[in-house]
Amino acid sequence: MDKVSGSLTVFFEESFWVGVFERVSDSKLSVCKVTFGAEPKDYGIYDFILKNYYQLQFSSAMANDVKEASRNPKRVQREVRKQIQNTGIGTKSQQALKLQQEQLKTERKTVSREQREAEKQRQFELKQQKKKEKHRGR
Repeated sequence: MDKVSGSLTVFFEESFWVGVFERVSDSKLSVCKVTFGAEPKDYGIYDFILKNYYQLQFSSAMANDVKEASRNPKRVQREVRKQIQNTGIGTKSQQALKLQQEQLKTERKTVSREQREAEKQRQFELKQQKKKEKHRGR
C-alpha cells in the first residue's frame, strides 16, 4: 500500500512570507515553494490549500530515506513542537527546490531560444521577399 505524507512549512524570508510544501510518496520527496506576501493566517493557509493544492507545481521526485517504526507519542509531540519553532527548511527540500528551479530555467532558455530563432528566420524571409520584389521591379 502506498503511503503519502505532506507537510507545509511557513517562514519569513527577506520581505515576504513563504510556504514550502513537502510531499513524500513511495519514498520520494517532491517540493513546491509558494510566496504568500503578507503574513498568512491559519484559516488563510487552510483555504489556500483547499483551493490551490492541485495547481501547485511540485519538483521532480528525489529519493528520500523514510523510516517506518512505532514511536513514543511524547517524543512525537516534542518533535512536532520543535518543527513548529524551527524557521528553516530541510536540506532535502532545498535541494529539490533548487532542482526544480534549474529545470524551469532550462525550459525557459529553450523556449526563448526557439522564439529567437523563429524571429531570425522570419526577418530573413522578409529580407528575401523584399530582395525579390526589388529585383522584379527593374
